[in-house]
Amino acid sequence: MSDRIVLTGVQTDGTHGVLPEEHEKPQRFVVDVVLEVDLQPAGGSDDLADTVSYADVADDVVAIVEGPHVDLVETLADRMAAAALAHPGVEAVEVTVHKPDAPIPHPFADVAVRIRREHAHRFVVALGANEGDPRRTLASAVRAVAGLDGVRVDGVSDLFETDPVGGPEQPAYLNAVLVGHTRLAPATLLRRLHRIEADHGRVRQVRWGPRTLDLDLVQHGDPRRDDDVVVDTETLVLPHPRAHERGFVLVPWAQVDPQAGLRRGDEVVPVVDLVARLDAEGQPAGVRVAEAWHPEW
Repeated sequence: MSDRIVLTGVQTDGTHGVLPEEHEKPQRFVVDVVLEVDLQPAGGSDDLADTVSYADVADDVVAIVEGPHVDLVETLADRMAAAALAHPGVEAVEVTVHKPDAPIPHPFADVAVRIRREHAHRFVVALGANEGDPRRTLASAVRAVAGLDGVRVDGVSDLFETDPVGGPEQPAYLNAVLVGHTRLAPATLLRRLHRIEADHGRVRQVRWGPRTLDLDLVQHGDPRRDDDVVVDTETLVLPHPRAHERGFVLVPWAQVDPQAGLRRGDEVVPVVDLVARLDAEGQPAGVRVAEAWHPEW
């Protein structure tokens, strides 16, 4: 479960309701907002840039209530939820809109509408291993990713055997690609992938060296829908800067999602086209179909 920022009792007046008089006479609205956010980065950095400004969220709430008339409180709540989800880092939101002065001809304490909305970003993870028992490790990693709170695995590619790229002499790899949906922010998802690697004995010592498990976050969001994350920081680069040239990523990715696209600058290139560019026959050298596997999640 994610951390939370809780904002309660934001009050302002608006002209919302079905009755004609509600179109003209302002009424009091009280709003509560619960933001699900990964607050670990902010806890370590003490930097507002690593969290969500609740003052900005309150400004959004007030602007919506004081904005154009709508008939339904449900519409107000939905607009507030959309505004909250637009803030970077917000994974999910619960909005409660109270209308304590609603024109109800009976004694009552309050009436409220409560909704919950969450992101459902498509993501792509490349899996690889060449130490220990790679097949068993990769199957375990698939289950671990599927077990993350806020993650749904939609599919996993076939298993491919691939020659090592760069680094010291080492055994061939087994590789696969996993696709799914998540409400987690990219940095949060990446940290949890790193935790799964560590749980499977991954030690980061030699660059491009042999490893028990490698989980690379290749893409977060879908460039075909123009909702993919493009970022380049010391800790996170998206889309993965070398995915477009790696057969051991592209071949299984195209197999599990033939319609996938990868952003290359201002262009979104079909992954199947990237595979074809690596090899005119569509099967890049050094990437071979491995024995069948059927991972469960």
